[in-house]
Amino acid sequence: MKALISVDMEGISGIVHSSETNPERYDYQRGRELMTAEANAVIAGVLDAEPTADVLVADAHGTFRNLLPEQLDRRARLVRGKPRALNMLAGLDEETDAALFVGYHVRAGEGPGVLAHTMNGEILDVRVTGRSLGEIGLNAAMAGHLGVPVVLLSGDDAACAEATALIPEAVTVPVKEALGMAAAVTLHPEEARDRLRRAAADAITRRAEIRPLTLAPAPLDVEVDLAGAHTVDLATLVPGVTRAAGARTVAFAAPDYGTAYRLILLLAQLATIRPA
Repeated sequence: MKALISVDMEGISGIVHSSETNPERYDYQRGRELMTAEANAVIAGVLDAEPTADVLVADAHGTFRNLLPEQLDRRARLVRGKPRALNMLAGLDEETDAALFVGYHVRAGEGPGVLAHTMNGEILDVRVTGRSLGEIGLNAAMAGHLGVPVVLLSGDDAACAEATALIPEAVTVPVKEALGMAAAVTLHPEEARDRLRRAAADAITRRAEIRPLTLAPAPLDVEVDLAGAHTVDLATLVPGVTRAAGARTVAFAAPDYGTAYRLILLLAQLATIRPA
């Protein structure tokens, strides 16, 4: 069987502040080590359940160059760097049997949640057929579009609750209890890794019981709230994207979720461009 492990950073045990997730800040190296160790725990759990599994690990935070290749379990292959197709899900395809989301966080505007956001600080909300989705929902729906179930998610308690609301059968592992944007009661990293290894093995064993996430039938109506007015100006240069109600919202219709997902990724990238 084939498994894809998508690893973000904000939901890793012990991490509560952007100084631990930002390459330009003093505590980033420590964050990288914690992230890599949790990825290894999940790899081990997948292989406990399926010793011959093909395991791909997608570095899914920021630059996508955070996991330490030399410290990653040698039985897995690492997808790193950007830009790349499917972004946080690079390596996912119709042949994948299960996706596992590690170190994920709650969507922008929700909480309390540690380092809550959606893609970047410039995306305030994404609504697909009226349903607000963050990275958990957007990525789970992309996996579902390809027929792949998300069988496990780890992060703080808010992220786990968000995942359960979308995919009730999925195994969730809360590694910390969010107290706010930059505060949490966190498990010891070794305890978190033990729980992740056991949960990953359980999730892989039960993968046939977990349904892929599917949204409303196509075509899909999508609205994106953007923090910067200049981003709205840029977004409306994309064919099919129009201004919606309010100065900060753009909208488009997509023939299928795969198209919607890619256009949302493009809007997120445009949001990082600053006015000349």
